[in-house]
Amino acid sequence: MLTVENATQWLINFAKKVNEQKEFLTELDSAIGDGDHGSNMARGTKAMEDKLIEGGFTTVQDVFKTASMLLLSKVGGASGPLYGSALMGMAKQAGNDEKDLVAILNAGLEGIQKRGKAEPGEKTMVDVWAPVIHALESGKLNKETIQEAVNQTKDMKATKGRASYLGDRSIGHMDPGATSSGYYFEALLEGDIIDE
Repeated sequence: MLTVENATQWLINFAKKVNEQKEFLTELDSAIGDGDHGSNMARGTKAMEDKLIEGGFTTVQDVFKTASMLLLSKVGGASGPLYGSALMGMAKQAGNDEKDLVAILNAGLEGIQKRGKAEPGEKTMVDVWAPVIHALESGKLNKETIQEAVNQTKDMKATKGRASYLGDRSIGHMDPGATSSGYYFEALLEGDIIDE
């Protein structure tokens, strides 16, 4: 179940993972994008982490809303608006019901799809969010499921975003946004949020 404490810890862990993997994300993005996903995400999530560590939140909605605003303002490129929209959607849903994690994550996925106009199979972060939420719903979410979702973007042809300019040459590379989304869900797993 989500609480202010574990929601905060989840996002702090996400920030730590992104910052640890900054070079790897940049490497992935250099192959099929602008080469700035690592640095942009690291900068934004670090600012988010610093703010979350200050604490003082009264609701889960507050936590997600604060994180959303920071990612929107601090992460450049497409990732800021996409992650920001995801967290804003999650914040709104948490305002209605902070106990239903699947509904909250679905609201996040809707936010991403509304902003990025992507469907599953187009080699984007949606290709991790959709199967992960499905796995969570059926009680089968684990680290392997997340990794599998990230890895499967390797064989997809990008039809959205900067990577789509490469056409068939985008095949064989993991999507950077999908990879950072993998860290997001790994941090969720580690956060003592999902009832076993």
